[in-house]
Amino acid sequence: MKIEIWSDVACPFCYIGKRNFEAALEQFSENEFIEVEWKSFQLDPNAAPKTGVDAYTYLADLKGKSLEWSVQAHQQITEMAAQTGLEYRFDIAKPANTLQAHRLIQLAKTQDLGGEAEEALFSAHFTEGRDLNQLSTIIEIGTDIGLSGEDLELLTDGNAFTDEVKRDIFEARQLGINSVPFFVLDNKYGVSGAQPPGVLAQYIEKAFTGWENVNL
Repeated sequence: MKIEIWSDVACPFCYIGKRNFEAALEQFSENEFIEVEWKSFQLDPNAAPKTGVDAYTYLADLKGKSLEWSVQAHQQITEMAAQTGLEYRFDIAKPANTLQAHRLIQLAKTQDLGGEAEEALFSAHFTEGRDLNQLSTIIEIGTDIGLSGEDLELLTDGNAFTDEVKRDIFEARQLGINSVPFFVLDNKYGVSGAQPPGVLAQYIEKAFTGWENVNL
């Protein structure tokens, strides 16, 4: 059974959602029948890299809020992430346009490494403070997850895999998806947000029951 997950690697709730989804799959006894596909989505496709702008200032400016509000909001997210075992370091996180990262994800999907790319990019952005605006960083991450130099050379063409990214985003619009993470199970059930593992597990069980009746 296929589960599609629309996500953006600069979305803090998407990383939390990934951890919750993984916990839900651990509760599911038939997970060998589950195929997961990561889909591209950009919360801020027009984001322009700004050297020296930290995550707190970026969000405050984006939302038209105070810096104090932004710091408090990031602290709340950090505490939420910690409950899933994630360490968020917004003090070193670098705001980024995620197009380059999504191009890597699309390349990785051709080698069945989509999940590995998502994990590495999330960690790079939220925990390690690496700059996803830089193609050199993207190439390093691709190397770390096992992509070949020959494959990664494709990313030096700025258009490579861009159409695939746009296709995923267009599909999201067609489905009415305007926030992420968003899970589509067996092309029948949609689940929005970083839901707790128990909630996701219930949806997986429900979708699988219908899929199993037809396919097994």
